Amino acid sequence: MAIVAVSPAVSRAPFSGTPAQAAVRLARAGLYSEYMVYEREGAWWYAGGVRARLVVDRTHVTLEHGGNRVRTPWEGEPLEHVHRMLSSLPCPEWRAYGWSTFELSYALAGERADLGEEPLIHLVVPETEVRLTADGAELRCSGTHDAATVADRLAAEPGPERGEFAPLPVDLGGPAESGYREAVSRAVQVSGDLDLPETYLAGRSVNSPARSFLFDLGGMEAAGFSPETVVEVSADGRVSTQPLAGTRALSGDAGEDAARRAELLTDAKEIYEHAISVQVAWDEMARVCREGSVRAEEFMTVKERGSVQHIASRVSGELPSGDSGPWPALAAVFPAVTASGVPKRAAYRAIRGLEQGARGLYSGAVLTVGSDGSLDAALVLRTVFRQHGRTWLRAGAGIVGQSLPEREFEETCEKLRSVSRTLVRARGRQEGA
Repeated sequence: MAIVAVSPAVSRAPFSGTPAQAAVRLARAGLYSEYMVYEREGAWWYAGGVRARLVVDRTHVTLEHGGNRVRTPWEGEPLEHVHRMLSSLPCPEWRAYGWSTFELSYALAGERADLGEEPLIHLVVPETEVRLTADGAELRCSGTHDAATVADRLAAEPGPERGEFAPLPVDLGGPAESGYREAVSRAVQVSGDLDLPETYLAGRSVNSPARSFLFDLGGMEAAGFSPETVVEVSADGRVSTQPLAGTRALSGDAGEDAARRAELLTDAKEIYEHAISVQVAWDEMARVCREGSVRAEEFMTVKERGSVQHIASRVSGELPSGDSGPWPALAAVFPAVTASGVPKRAAYRAIRGLEQGARGLYSGAVLTVGSDGSLDAALVLRTVFRQHGRTWLRAGAGIVGQSLPEREFEETCEKLRSVSRTLVRARGRQEGA
């Protein structure tokens, strides 16, 4: 096995199969009890194990590293505390992976009473980090497993192709579904024993996400195909957000899909919904970006995302120089306007009043953040969740004055099918077995 040293911290190794298959193979290998696979722009990252862990709950920020534990109450802006505590890590370079729940938005709005007891943010700096592209794998290993052990797993031959499979049955509800009229989003339970890594690979084969992820971290498991990013921040302070609003189904028939696309781009309700989202994103970015740097790009394009197509735009800008890192950008735009509504604080009250219980990870973010000031946060939609013995999907639709309940319910079904059609039953648990 050829492992080429690039620096004391980085080595290179070949792998078998595709980058996605190799990343999932590491997840399956059982090297670590907690891991994350994250896809971004043609590369997959595998992050396994825990060198450091940071958790934000409704009252405190807790950082654990090297046997030490620092727990401090937060007041005002929780992300300022996150930035300071991560910056205190005694590592010259690090990258953290994790998630934030939708309820972080309440903390950012100063509405502490509605935060609940679940963590708002859960981040880990991994022991092992592997970046996989078509050119090979870059390994950073410390702690439990060395580069040779990880490289052996990467070199293992991919398992046999699963071939055709019968997806786990999911009842998305019929046109007579009335519960959705009383809420903003709806959850759909998944019965049976789900193979989450296989579901991720199957789902990725039929989806074209902005980001994708698979993880078992902080007591939550998920596989998802995010249609848009909440915010992207580069190390040099360039920042962008990508609102998607306005939806039509994809059938696979080119003529039919083109007709639906034309209908989408001329539908007054869909255009109004999208225009509001872009305006809100612009205003939020303008509050934290250098004056005059905010601009709209890729305006009113159409992005295909698995079983649906969306109107999409990108709003970008430049952060001012300073020592706050990328966190002001996340604080400004979180949650994605397409997942909350406007005005945001009024939308929070409506969501709490109409939906039963906390959203949790749904419409929150899966994110990575680096010591170089970069941050990438994917909106958590088109995702299957598993926690406390329960497996479920969730979807919603943007509601404006022109909305028709029947059409909005149909839209939730279209979005749920992005994931429901590729839910893979665990091997050996076929019906009748």
